[in-house]
Amino acid sequence: MYIIKIQGKVKIPDYIQIRDEKFTLLAYCRADRPDDALRKIGLQEKTEEIKKIIAALPFGKIQKLEIK
Repeated sequence: MYIIKIQGKVKIPDYIQIRDEKFTLLAYCRADRPDDALRKIGLQEKTEEIKKIIAALPFGKIQKLEIK
């Protein structure tokens, strides 16, 4: 899977996209509240780990999401 963080403008918050190996969109949610989206794609056990990745992720850079 891959993750990208998109910077919001003025009143629009920052968002993240999680995509599969074929770059199909799996989840699109606010960067500060990814809980529901992660639950929907079956990653609720990894929420805290993914939140740390989101906090360190630079805007606009696609990164391979490697969670253990």
